[in-house]
Amino acid sequence: MTTPSGATTAPGGAPVLDPAGAVPDAAVLTPPDVAERAAALDAADPLARYRDRFVQSPGLVAYLDGNSLGRPLRATRDRLAGFVDDVWASRLIRAWDEGWMDAPTELGDTIGRVTLGAAAGQTVVADSTTVMLYKLARAAVGARPGRDEIVADTENFPTDRFVLEGIAAERGMTIRWIEPDPALGVTVDDVAGVVSERTALVLLSHVAFKSAFVADMPAITRAVHDAGALVLWDLCHSAGAVPVELDACAVDLAVGCTYKFLNGGPGAPAFGYVARELQHQLRQPVQGWMGAADPFAMGPAYEPAAGIRQFISGTPPVVGMLPMRDMLAVLEEAGMAAVRAKSVALTEFVIEVADRKLAPLGVEVASPRDAAVRGSHVTLEHPRFQETTALLWRWGVVPDFRPPSGMRIGLSPLSTSFTEVARGLTLVAEALRDPGASPAR
Repeated sequence: MTTPSGATTAPGGAPVLDPAGAVPDAAVLTPPDVAERAAALDAADPLARYRDRFVQSPGLVAYLDGNSLGRPLRATRDRLAGFVDDVWASRLIRAWDEGWMDAPTELGDTIGRVTLGAAAGQTVVADSTTVMLYKLARAAVGARPGRDEIVADTENFPTDRFVLEGIAAERGMTIRWIEPDPALGVTVDDVAGVVSERTALVLLSHVAFKSAFVADMPAITRAVHDAGALVLWDLCHSAGAVPVELDACAVDLAVGCTYKFLNGGPGAPAFGYVARELQHQLRQPVQGWMGAADPFAMGPAYEPAAGIRQFISGTPPVVGMLPMRDMLAVLEEAGMAAVRAKSVALTEFVIEVADRKLAPLGVEVASPRDAAVRGSHVTLEHPRFQETTALLWRWGVVPDFRPPSGMRIGLSPLSTSFTEVARGLTLVAEALRDPGASPAR
């Protein structure tokens, strides 16, 4: 999440865009037609009961940034507290033999089964997204000797681009940059136009972090394979919100974070997927003791473990894995098809309200209008959104801002209500009408 900047601040950094200090009443200000529509959608929502499973935030009107950091579950609060006494204190180091050692692959299999369409033995939980991206991308280019190009797009998240720049410099390779339409994303024609016999790796995001455009994973993967290259998909804005079928699409590699729609909490570890048939071909570059064939042999030379475990490097982040277990259980109970349907309904509602209530104020929808190619957030654009986001945070509405003028409305399907969205967008309108003070009504 990007903290809004550019607002006038008082000592201590508090925004003073609202000199009166009053907070508008979103429930009162929401237009009756919007409120009634939201209430009807909430009443018909088959997943509405899941909202009570999340810890509520006092004073918050609308949390519209679930695509940056998911809310914690009530079960997670209990799990974390119990872990100290029931596992850590009671079992101590014995717990490594009683489950901790297998946690990266066991939890990886769960993520694969519930959200990725991946059979067991291909997904592992470890590291951060940046480190896992480096490991898999570096291993991929090493597995395609004689090829000196990497393909990526200029609209991808900075980490993805920066990691590839470092690998290209390290290996003496060239990056072929796709420049997609910012309002959409990378298409199969874009990819087919740049891959060649020189391409070693193509790295793309399945759901674009700015526009929420959903790339055509099957077609793009085929185009990459036709050129003899490997493809690495970034699933950070997909996992837990948009169903993915990695095995069915014959994907080579994938990486994703777990603190967004998997609700793993700040700093939760990433996951990496390596197709079974590739695992013996790749040698990961960060050779650590936990990825060795026998970690406790303490031998003189590194011998990689068989299978997906070889892509672990250091000690597994056991505590960081605890929260996502609870969310994966909820996702499996609800079903990814139902979660996706709720995501589509929420984003459709955002666009509906934006067209009717925000467009007259100069707001434009910068995400695809076709739900089939839209992820679980909607990006709105307005030249005053940077200062407006700062004011909204003060008012208890939390979207995030992406330069130069984008406000992302991120919608976590199981924890977000339509009424919450309606009230949040109402205050977006109020902030744009009078960015200097809250309305006196």
